[in-house]
Amino acid sequence: MKPSDYLVGPAWRLGWRLPEESSILDFSKNLNMIVSQNMCLVVSSLPSDDTSTLLRWGGEELWAMKLGLKLLQERAKVGSFWWPYISNLPETYGVPIFFPGEDIKNLQYAPLLHQVNKRCQFLLDFDREVRHAIENLKPEDHPFGGQNVDASSLGWAMSAVSSRAFRLHGKKLPDGTHNDVPMMLPLIDMCNHSFNPNSQIVQEQDAGNLNILVVAKTVIKQNDPLVLNYGCLNNDLFLLDYGFVIPSNPYDCIELKYDGALLDAASMAAGVSSPNFSVPAPWQQAILSQLNLDGEAPNLKVSLGGPELVEGRLLAALRVLLASDMETVHKHDLNTLKSLSAEAPLGIANEVAAFRTIIALCVIALGHFPTKIMEDESLLKQGVSDSTELAVQFRIQKKSMIIDVMRDITRRVKSLSSKEAATAQG
Repeated sequence: MKPSDYLVGPAWRLGWRLPEESSILDFSKNLNMIVSQNMCLVVSSLPSDDTSTLLRWGGEELWAMKLGLKLLQERAKVGSFWWPYISNLPETYGVPIFFPGEDIKNLQYAPLLHQVNKRCQFLLDFDREVRHAIENLKPEDHPFGGQNVDASSLGWAMSAVSSRAFRLHGKKLPDGTHNDVPMMLPLIDMCNHSFNPNSQIVQEQDAGNLNILVVAKTVIKQNDPLVLNYGCLNNDLFLLDYGFVIPSNPYDCIELKYDGALLDAASMAAGVSSPNFSVPAPWQQAILSQLNLDGEAPNLKVSLGGPELVEGRLLAALRVLLASDMETVHKHDLNTLKSLSAEAPLGIANEVAAFRTIIALCVIALGHFPTKIMEDESLLKQGVSDSTELAVQFRIQKKSMIIDVMRDITRRVKSLSSKEAATAQG
């Protein structure tokens, strides 16, 4: 198994050799009808107006809750077609909303802590809404068969959906795009994750019917596990929704807030003279507005790591605000200024100053973690609970990713400095 493969449960292994592009599983059912014969569990209008209101209240922010309510309804229904599938779902999920409070703190990463707390608060609020919506219903109108639905059961349903459901194309919209339809697909959801999958989900539209196929991308040998790509996600999302962390995840990143005072401090720590991130010139401010880092309703979330290494908006802002010549900056378009592959578009000195500021930002980010990697690794060797191990693994990977960014940018600084020295000697 490759390092990018990740098993989240019992693997679905093939009992025979399969050629490339062969169909493994075919869900050829009409998804416009939610009837017992369907092999796909999707959101439909629940019988009670009160519960339909709850579906709308769930919103897109946590789409999993919509399908989660349907899952709870089917779990409570006597003789549900879905009972064999639901009864085999895990009783508990190792996602952060179920971590003990101490292990939530052990994540040590503010953006993820915010998301965990947000989901926990959502479940508590939604619990109150559910209780209010169904408290006066007659037994025969109760959408969950009279069973108690609390924050714990809602959390179970939301976690079951977020870790197993697929968001596939639904109805075609007037603009030619398709709306996303969350659906749970028995058997398919036993496929584990890999960034190098050997199979994929294919959707085909046929006379109004949506056909869902699992197709081999490569030759699959007998007893090989079937793996799908869950998405090019960072470890925050893998842990939040699936309950695992991928070592050396190429899509992992850290989130920072674009803040002039922080950048001034980072630049000064890096030895950059007279940075003016806090008080940009009007022409620089205009470019920041184009990058949506200034003006009305700016998006101040920027990132380091992942495929970009440095988010383009942050890199462009650093280059522009460390430049003094407006005419030189205006010779380049935004795409060039945002591109790390565009080597030193504003000159070597400007590029080195920008890179050193990025390194200083990495040092500041590492300083926000109260423990070092060696301490984390030592803790894991002592034997800890599953949730503690996940939390510690998560923060180790974040710190390792930050260090990798620092090493990469440091190499670039050395390369540029060597070129500058060679040019000066020549």
